[in-house]
Amino acid sequence: MSPLPPTHVRLAIIGGGPAGLMAAETARAAGIEVDVFEAKGSVGRKFLIAGKGGMNLTHGEPKREFVQRYGARAREVGAWLAAFDADDLREWARGLGVETFVGTSGRVFPSDLKAAPLLRGWVHRLRESGVRFHVHHRWLGWHADGSLRMATPEGERAIRADAVVLALGGGSWPQLGSDGAWQPWLADRGVTVTPLVPSNCGFDIGWTDHLASRFGGSPLKPVVIHLRDAQGREHSRQGECVITATGIEGSLIYAFSGLLRDAIAAHGPTTITLDLAPDRTLDRLRADLARPRGSRSMSEHLRRQSGLAGVKAALLHEVLDRDQFHDAETLARTIKRLPLTLKQARPIEEAISSGGGVRLEGMDEHLMLNALPGVFCAGEMLDWEAPTGGYLLTACFASGRLAGLGASRWIHRSVENRTT
Repeated sequence: MSPLPPTHVRLAIIGGGPAGLMAAETARAAGIEVDVFEAKGSVGRKFLIAGKGGMNLTHGEPKREFVQRYGARAREVGAWLAAFDADDLREWARGLGVETFVGTSGRVFPSDLKAAPLLRGWVHRLRESGVRFHVHHRWLGWHADGSLRMATPEGERAIRADAVVLALGGGSWPQLGSDGAWQPWLADRGVTVTPLVPSNCGFDIGWTDHLASRFGGSPLKPVVIHLRDAQGREHSRQGECVITATGIEGSLIYAFSGLLRDAIAAHGPTTITLDLAPDRTLDRLRADLARPRGSRSMSEHLRRQSGLAGVKAALLHEVLDRDQFHDAETLARTIKRLPLTLKQARPIEEAISSGGGVRLEGMDEHLMLNALPGVFCAGEMLDWEAPTGGYLLTACFASGRLAGLGASRWIHRSVENRTT
């Protein structure tokens, strides 16, 4: 059981994910006494889960391209990264005894591909530096006098702080703590909060029972996605995705999830097209599929002449009737531009991350809320989003560092003002 926190603390950091822990480390290095409050029984739970398939810490992409991954927030997030970027994050990990490497995809991983050793070493170093941790302490907002309402195993407590860093996460994976419950508490105090929406998520399509039962969970690779965003701009990219029982997900879909989500919100169900045979031209497919098939079945003819079978062939059956499937021209064109209509994004609880949150326009350059002086925010609860590939974590670290610096300066200046 965690010791009861003091009634008054210098810096209260609420949330023990990467952004909160980085804020704690930064403030403690600046000489500030730090108390971290975490609703769950341990810190970094989402960090650990995200690292189960191989801890993708950041990305080795050149800085200019890296910053553009943040889309509409590239300018703001770019300012955070100017002070702490992917190279700095790798150097930080090295300081914890964790070497990293760049994979073939450009993603950066710890040499052992694991998150747990990195987190254990980090928490140990924070404790050794004097950071105090209080688990099973859930923030419930503010009392009328400005003190923090904190639910603890011993009951609710009121805690005063000279400064606060909120690093509460977004709305994805609520079972790990980021449930978005903080939204009304901030809105009630004049903070502009954009509703949380799923990001890096899958989409519902509505397959036939045959495809859903037989091919749900099947990888689809390689394919090229073509889509038009809410502003009518064309996008395309080659990659991999996965057919689910209800629709489609995976890295290629995640890369465009924000655009697709916004297009559906603006115009309703949105159609993408997939090139199922990116290594073959339309002319070659047209000619190969027009060859006589003799006694072979159409499925065998398709496999021999186009290389398509399994889930890719099943997708063709989803959109073509029998006559169309037997017409070489129609079949070739559909292979190169298979239309899929996305009906809606999957629920935010299933998403890898979320968009929306605290509007950056309501904060200063140190991530302090204009409506609540002395209160800073960091991490995924801010209104930005990015694709998977290390971009999410890097920005969380960078924003946590910035908020920790800002809170430290606020506290130091408050002390100076009291002594003059």
